[in-house]
Amino acid sequence: MKLERIRIEFDMEQDRLLMLVLIDGGAEVRLWLTRRCVKRFWMAMVRMAEFRPEVQLQTTPEARTAVLQFQHEKALREVRFSRTEPETPSAPPRTQPLGGVPLLVTRIQARREPDGRTLLALLPTEGQGAHLTLSETLLHGLMKLVQQAVGKAEWDMTLELPKVEAPEDSAEVPRVLN
Repeated sequence: MKLERIRIEFDMEQDRLLMLVLIDGGAEVRLWLTRRCVKRFWMAMVRMAEFRPEVQLQTTPEARTAVLQFQHEKALREVRFSRTEPETPSAPPRTQPLGGVPLLVTRIQARREPDGRTLLALLPTEGQGAHLTLSETLLHGLMKLVQQAVGKAEWDMTLELPKVEAPEDSAEVPRVLN
């Protein structure tokens, strides 16, 4: 099945994020993401982004972080973000293969596929969950959607990629002369 669109909305009453995975052909999967789950989800997505060979081949942490930031910005320029369009009244209702009630995600598994894509499994405690296979561009786009939704949730949580640490002032660092 081919991914059509992902939407993530904050549900104030539930104090959770509702992730809607729309699949080409008229199917929809609904997932609840709690604050705790989002932290783990974010860490998994960052690890997958850092796992790229272009990042791993860098010899210093600063270089790895800089390449990761560059790839993130490049991918976001390629992603098509669109405003949510309401379903047209003539459109048939979407099927919900995992049921009409959103699944509460309690487990997250992530791995890199041999072709370089990322496989993210969002799983409930028991039963089936959603398995998303994402290109690098879609992975970074999903990261942006999660960041935006967490901002709306006002969870006092900041989701950021690792940053390059600025070197300390050279006047404060003791020098060693040989």
